[in-house]
Amino acid sequence: MSTSPRQLSTAEGFLCGGLAACLAVTISNPAEVAKTRLQLQGELVKGGGVKVYNNAFDAMIKTWKNEGIRGMQRGLGVAYAYQIPLNGSRLSFYDPFRRTINRVFGWSSTDQIPITSLVAGAASGAVGAIIGNPLFLVKARMQAYSPALPIGTQRHYKNSFNALATIWRTEGIRGYFRGMDAAILRTAMGSSVQLPTYNWTKNQLVGNAILPGDSVWTFLASSSVSGVCVCLVMQPADTALTRMYNQPTTKLPDGRVVGALYKSPIDCLWRTVKTEGVLGWYKGSLAHFLRITPHTIITLTMNDVIRNLYKDLAWGRSYV
Repeated sequence: MSTSPRQLSTAEGFLCGGLAACLAVTISNPAEVAKTRLQLQGELVKGGGVKVYNNAFDAMIKTWKNEGIRGMQRGLGVAYAYQIPLNGSRLSFYDPFRRTINRVFGWSSTDQIPITSLVAGAASGAVGAIIGNPLFLVKARMQAYSPALPIGTQRHYKNSFNALATIWRTEGIRGYFRGMDAAILRTAMGSSVQLPTYNWTKNQLVGNAILPGDSVWTFLASSSVSGVCVCLVMQPADTALTRMYNQPTTKLPDGRVVGALYKSPIDCLWRTVKTEGVLGWYKGSLAHFLRITPHTIITLTMNDVIRNLYKDLAWGRSYV
């Protein structure tokens, strides 16, 4: 009698995925600092305004010269905390969501069907974005802050705990969920292609006997393709998210604290394209590529490696 391979529980997958993402963010964080600042440069200014940073490499070099390693890794602590709910959710909920959707429509739960893979990826990403929004908000604001070359609204938080306390005091509980609609849009768009393209590439490589299924080279090749796809799909929404998180706030007569520049991610994209053109959506795209590609490669590769190591340790090599 044949048996299907033993599956990790959702909790086990959550922890493995979160650990893999924490390893990845250590490498990708300097590029994300550069991306954040480039996305805010010339915000809603016709012609782009004065350029502080010429490109992604210039941004990283100037950050290193003026702020050192602390500036390069600004927001890293809260980035670690954010990776657990975001990528833990994205990597652990994807397969359960996909299998469930397949069963609902009468398909085999093991089949890799493009439409259900896209929906499952978007749904799992949206869950992570909702859970992790307060942490992502703090991370974006801390990365935008520069004592040497300030761009955009500047908020000097001493640390992530001080940031959370300050937001609570000045913006209330609603402040923690500022930009959540943009976060859901961004993460759903990225997640809708991240795991489906990774799994499709991996299946093609293994199915056509190009590479073995348990090879690190298979993981690297699959995650490289996935990283490029994520960057292309997610960039406009990522720019909108950065700007919504970092925009100044104003207090209305009824006491509500709202964003002073944008009402929604769609409003942000519209106002950006009106004043800066379509290229305004793609500010920081090279830095985004330099961030998302190694991040995706390391996250997905290490997720497979960590899951396999965990299975070997917990169940032994003959697990089924």
